[in-house]
Amino acid sequence: MSTVHEILFKLSLEGDHFTPLSAYRSVKAYTNFDAERDALKIETAIKTKGVDEITIDIAIAYQRRTKKELASALKSALAGHLETVILGLLKTPAQYYASELKASMKGLETDEDSLIEIICSRTNQELQEINRKKKKDLYKTDLEKDIISDTSDDFCKLMVALAKGRRAEDGSVINYELIDQDAQDLYDAGMKRKGTDVPKWISIMTERSVCHLQKIFERYKSYCPYDMLESIKKEVKGDLENAFLNLVQCVQNKPLYFADQLYDSMKGKGTHDKVLIRIMVSHSEMDMLKIRSEFKRKYGKYLYYYIQQDTKGDYQKALLYLCGREDRSPSRHECLRVVPLCLQVTVLENSL
Repeated sequence: MSTVHEILFKLSLEGDHFTPLSAYRSVKAYTNFDAERDALKIETAIKTKGVDEITIDIAIAYQRRTKKELASALKSALAGHLETVILGLLKTPAQYYASELKASMKGLETDEDSLIEIICSRTNQELQEINRKKKKDLYKTDLEKDIISDTSDDFCKLMVALAKGRRAEDGSVINYELIDQDAQDLYDAGMKRKGTDVPKWISIMTERSVCHLQKIFERYKSYCPYDMLESIKKEVKGDLENAFLNLVQCVQNKPLYFADQLYDSMKGKGTHDKVLIRIMVSHSEMDMLKIRSEFKRKYGKYLYYYIQQDTKGDYQKALLYLCGREDRSPSRHECLRVVPLCLQVTVLENSL
């Protein structure tokens, strides 16, 4: 055990060895990165059923060194949820979301929850890049066509409208007249009448900018005794209701939306690992600090604590490093470095 602890100590998170790329990432850049050195370490680790650093540069260096693809080598060395986390970290954001969307619409049954979360929460640029990756580089299929073939009715129309990525961008000019008109139109198309004019809702919620929609939802309260979320629950049901609710929550406060998703993935008996992994992997280099803050504000405990309580083993260690401690954030190099050491702990312990 002393050997194990010595290795872990050498790669602890003590010291200032990272350069921030964004104020809201939990995983940040590492200044002493050496792809060739780390590729050698990966090769050695995989041969002993362990894993080390995972970045695109390392993957290229590894392939050049061993003539093997890093992802394939890792698949042979890993299993379960840990494999899902590590392989997810190998991908760019667009590649990762494209693969998640592909999985959500694979086979006879569609994973509507995953489809809704991804489509409702991505920006225009992200959706367009996801579709490019999906169509040209990965699966040779069109996102819009996949949605049409796997969904139906108004739910399909909403998903397709969002997937086009044509929402107006936030601007410096606030059109209060249009805000008031849109708020009234949402009310007239829903709570004011019998039945719901869903196309009108889709048009406004998929074409207006996020900032504009936030003001619409506030203004909506002056026309309707219910807020937008309550109105949705009263007007539509099923996947369409779920999609509209997710969309409005993302518009109102996206970090809070993901904090709620994380909480729901870990509350009660059992853990919804697919959701937990997707958010931790995709947001660790984006806005994890904001999500952590909203999580603590709403639920009274740290996200780090919840992950500790709901997961275990090397899978837990991987998620905790993606989450980052509350007092500081690990570098991407550190985060992806300690995880493989945790894997090597098992190998070392078995040999001691």
